[in-house]
Amino acid sequence: MVRVYWSLNNIMKAKEHTREVRDKAVEKFKAALSYTKISQDLNISRSTVQSIIQKWKEYSTTVNLPRHGRPPKLTDRTRRALVRNVTKCPKITLEELRRTAAELGESVHGTTINRTLHKSGLHGRVARRKPLLKGGHKKSCLKFARSHMEDTATMWKKVLWSDETKIELFGPNAKRYVWSKPNTAHRPECTIPSVKYGGGSIMLWGCFSSAGTGTIVRIVGKMDGAKYRDILEENLLESARELRLGRRFTFQQDNDPKHKAKSTMEWFKNKHINVLEWPSQSPDLNPIENLWKDLKTAVHKRSPSNLTELELFCKEEW
Repeated sequence: MVRVYWSLNNIMKAKEHTREVRDKAVEKFKAALSYTKISQDLNISRSTVQSIIQKWKEYSTTVNLPRHGRPPKLTDRTRRALVRNVTKCPKITLEELRRTAAELGESVHGTTINRTLHKSGLHGRVARRKPLLKGGHKKSCLKFARSHMEDTATMWKKVLWSDETKIELFGPNAKRYVWSKPNTAHRPECTIPSVKYGGGSIMLWGCFSSAGTGTIVRIVGKMDGAKYRDILEENLLESARELRLGRRFTFQQDNDPKHKAKSTMEWFKNKHINVLEWPSQSPDLNPIENLWKDLKTAVHKRSPSNLTELELFCKEEW
């Protein structure tokens, strides 16, 4: 390590001119010689002469001054190029950035690029997953927003929100940080148990309003239009009565094909239930998504060991 440092230090010093050359440049400058003449006499570049003279003017010495830490490995030009590439394409990989730096004549480790980007306020983050919105989806969302701009809080209190969700027995595949010492990563207290396919899951249908939660139902088997209408028949009006929404409440559902089936819409018409027009690809508009998240968090804190317990805990937490 000492020999390597000594070699690097000598290489850096070899790139600098001697004290004698710098002193001669200052003497010739005092003699009123031009930068070009000094450059020709001493066989050094004009820019080097200018740098020596400027340093002498500012510090009144030609001695090398102490540096503030280790010089950066990347030049300002390369740093700007890396920041520009990341800004234009946030999904660019570290390896691609290394190749960019190499093309500019600077081969550095990935950690150096990371530190450089961090100083510019750029940090690696896990990309969030969002619904794919095409032009038609965006227009329908905008139309929905504009059509409800004048709605009052009283109107939204009369909405019964609904949706289906899947809850896995061992919880979502999410990151979890633990405190651990070296070589203890595989200890039971430092790991999260996992089972293929989540160890099983259940499907739930639920509804709620500003007054509270309505009914939650476990969906057994494949969900189709007939089963969906059975769930509505048994739970929708009962939930509306328990939540005291009155007769003129509005029911919200997404645009799943079984929800929008002709027979299902006919059922709503026969029951005189007003259905809220809903834009496609817009789960983030439905507040029940926040409720599902809270439910899953509460249930998995209780660590259910089988699907029966999972269903029981879901109903109790709901």
